[in-house]
Amino acid sequence: MSTYAINKSEAEWKRELTEEQYRVLREKGTERPFTGTYNMHFEDGLYRCMGCESPLFESASKFESGCGWPSFDAPIEGAVEYIQDKSHGMIRTEIVCSNCGSHLGHVFNDGPTKTGERYCVNSVSINFDEK
Repeated sequence: MSTYAINKSEAEWKRELTEEQYRVLREKGTERPFTGTYNMHFEDGLYRCMGCESPLFESASKFESGCGWPSFDAPIEGAVEYIQDKSHGMIRTEIVCSNCGSHLGHVFNDGPTKTGERYCVNSVSINFDEK
């Protein structure tokens, strides 16, 4: 298990996050597809972790995947940690914020850009700063 720069108690997380944010970021939940604020959001700026405000993705890496969640082809270097996820009867790669360990979503190797990757992220786990 990793040690993160931001290390809060579950009580602190529950005070700071909404119920849905806590469910996704701390309990590894998933928001319903096509419901998130940033699914069809294509403004110029920076996406940050909702748990700690660390920069995660540049807007230039965002693309429309049709999957129902915000999709990016690459994170900012060092921004995410990769964890093998064997839940739901499959093997996937979970992505978490490397600063606070908050669950962001999963990465898949079916992206249409030159990276070949699709970082499928829950809108509730990110925040946006417009340029």
